[in-house]
Amino acid sequence: MAAPRVQKKSLDHPDETRDFGEGKMQIATVTDFKVARVLLQPGWKWSEHVKPLAQTDSCQVRHTGYVVSGQMKVVMDDRSEADLAPGDAYVIEPGHDAWIVGEEPFVGVDVSVEAVETFAKAEEDKGLLDKAKDSLSGR
Repeated sequence: MAAPRVQKKSLDHPDETRDFGEGKMQIATVTDFKVARVLLQPGWKWSEHVKPLAQTDSCQVRHTGYVVSGQMKVVMDDRSEADLAPGDAYVIEPGHDAWIVGEEPFVGVDVSVEAVETFAKAEEDKGLLDKAKDSLSGR
């Protein structure tokens, strides 16, 4: 029997949830596609809430996605910066810090494979493939 031509999964019932100090990533897998909803509370900052898990000076994950609500400031290692707001589609290259601006929670949808696979994932939770990639990239 052929697979259904339309498949869906609700992020309200994710396959995996990662909690990381004032933040949460909810991940759904639909066949070979993974998507994550990122929920970040006012006061969340990568360098305070995720850096201890990542064990790097800045976020080394490439993010591609869309802002649903809230605002985020992104500062790259080279000191260039951008503000993300509702309606913005984004690509954030590795080598950045980010934090929530204002009192509204941030909701974003991230579709980058690397972010969904590794962001805010404790080292002991990484699979062999993730560990091999980290080793080859010098992380």
